[in-house]
Amino acid sequence: MSSDPNRADLGKDPQRVSGMFDQVAAAYDRTNAVLSLGNDRLWRVATLRAVAPQRGERILDLAAGTGTSSMAFVPSGAHVVAADFSRGMIAEGRRRHGDVPNLEFVQADATDLPFADGEFDAVTMSFGLRNVNDPRRALRELRRVTRPGGRIVVCEFSHPPSPAFNGLYRFYNDRVLPIVAKTVSSNAEAYDYLNESIRDWPDQPTLARWMRDSGWDDVAYRNLSFGIVALHRGIRPTE
Repeated sequence: MSSDPNRADLGKDPQRVSGMFDQVAAAYDRTNAVLSLGNDRLWRVATLRAVAPQRGERILDLAAGTGTSSMAFVPSGAHVVAADFSRGMIAEGRRRHGDVPNLEFVQADATDLPFADGEFDAVTMSFGLRNVNDPRRALRELRRVTRPGGRIVVCEFSHPPSPAFNGLYRFYNDRVLPIVAKTVSSNAEAYDYLNESIRDWPDQPTLARWMRDSGWDDVAYRNLSFGIVALHRGIRPTE
């Protein structure tokens, strides 16, 4: 375990992870845009299209951070719940978007969600599942709060299938990203952890299997940005 109280590690202790995100909340979106070379916007668009929110639906955006991802769903007329474990992220989200009528912010633990069974028409989680200390339990919780026939979309960092491109990607993450993070982030140590968590995260077929094992049907995925990110989808079966 890291001796730095400002840095989470692969043990993914919930308090350490939450505290780390509390510290980077204010500059989080700007830092992500720089480190992803602007691809974060493309990934949000792909997630929005996969979720396909409709007016009157209830959408849960888990690990929503400051609500940037959630705001993409707002124009549809759906009621969007932006949930995150980090108190600092939720506070920053409310400061920025607290006046949006069909958007609410809720502090929530992904492994023990404070929502009723079948409450949502769709659930989505972008770049947060790998930070949960029990991701398979989180997938089961997401299934529980989704209505039968409802849908899940998970957008998460993954592993490029091309060995050559994966080598370039690893070079960027290992050598370039730490230097840039020190320049633009309020806590560069946090991005060392994020890089480690990406390297440690399972590949696309493994996550698809976890989703099926958690009770999701029709699970499929597609790669974005040559597999740097993968978009996984599934349906809660009608029972």
